[in-house]
Amino acid sequence: MSELIFNTPEELQIVLGERLRRLRLNRNLDQCTTAEKAGISEKALRNLESGRGSTVATLLRVLKALEYLQGIDMLAPEISVNPLDLLRQPKAPQRARRSIKPPKESQ
Repeated sequence: MSELIFNTPEELQIVLGERLRRLRLNRNLDQCTTAEKAGISEKALRNLESGRGSTVATLLRVLKALEYLQGIDMLAPEISVNPLDLLRQPKAPQRARRSIKPPKESQ
């Protein structure tokens, strides 16, 4: 999997829109049919595909219309193991501790 490098959220929107457009075309669907299946306007779909901004609801509707709900799992995977727990494993001691002796009482 190639690493996605972007400088701004706007650039990421453009990349996401291009990928959705390719997915739609691979499904052999035109914008009108896809928008109708998604229950959105063609303009909303064009905006999403061109990276001109959209809502999460529009994105989810389009993913569902394209029968690609596994895209949600890719965007926000369910975490089964907390990665921070792996970092919190106790370390082996590096040296022995001295026992602290109570101070001697003066008489």
